[in-house]
Amino acid sequence: QVQLVESGGGLVQPGGSLRLTCTGSGFPFSNSIMSWYRWAPGKERELVATISSSGIITNYLHPVQGRFTISRDNAKGTVYLQMNSLRPEDTATYICNAFLAGKDYWGQGTLVTVSS
Repeated sequence: QVQLVESGGGLVQPGGSLRLTCTGSGFPFSNSIMSWYRWAPGKERELVATISSSGIITNYLHPVQGRFTISRDNAKGTVYLQMNSLRPEDTATYICNAFLAGKDYWGQGTLVTVSS
């Protein structure tokens, strides 16, 4: 059974930092492309960051480039999203995604609220 479990969300002031963690199980994690998406009410879902199975290649949504960093530890089956210099417009539910053999797998999401 495929499972993706996110953690690390919460309330942070503008300019602050958070580190999101997603732990996968039930599938060959090291063969999967991993991504973080975000969704905010009234907005379309956005692909925030993607990391290749080896961790060598990363891609970012333009507004988060230079502020967010995606990384992974295949030995632990974990992908991270380090978020710095957070802005109110980063407020959203952040969702972990695994793409493997043509299929998408999703976590439940973790809420990030950026507010003073």
